[in-house]
Amino acid sequence: MNFLAHIYLSGENEKLIIGNFIGDFVKGNQLLNYEKELMNGILLHREIDRYTDDHPVVLESKKRLWDKYHHYSPVIVDVYYDHFLANNWSNFHDEPLASFTENFYQLLEDNKALLPERVVRMLHHMKKDNWLYHYQSLEGIRQTLTGMSRRTKFESSLEKAHVDLERYYELFKEDFETFFPKLVQHSKEFLSSLDS
Repeated sequence: MNFLAHIYLSGENEKLIIGNFIGDFVKGNQLLNYEKELMNGILLHREIDRYTDDHPVVLESKKRLWDKYHHYSPVIVDVYYDHFLANNWSNFHDEPLASFTENFYQLLEDNKALLPERVVRMLHHMKKDNWLYHYQSLEGIRQTLTGMSRRTKFESSLEKAHVDLERYYELFKEDFETFFPKLVQHSKEFLSSLDS
């Protein structure tokens, strides 16, 4: 899953939210350098990724893109799923997406000392272009994928992947609607296991 889903799946605990958000930037045993709630967020991030990568519905989504995008297919599917979460936000959260995203950016600003340097640099761009809010539009997804394409080391064609979202929109939406409630439940169970 991409940024918005990770944040949403963290619930209300601020340290857990931050830990989940920085999960991709904390490698291996580096998580031991963090306090318990941040560490739990990092562990939740890793579990969300593991569960998502192995799920048969997600594998179907990736298969639809594999011939064209190869190992970038999982990245693209993550962005597509964040689009469906953002585009249907009121089905999942009582707070409007605009204020949810602004509150999240402020949370990171207030806790910059906890963030890896790469996250601090990324936050500037994230806020300026309001990535999380703009996931809800196809133009926002195009911009996101184009930005990701510029940052890849190898030829990825990510800048063209918005076309496939439009082409197979209903199929990807159906995949998301089938998979995401299962991920929500799994994330809750995983967090409960951390507390026990």
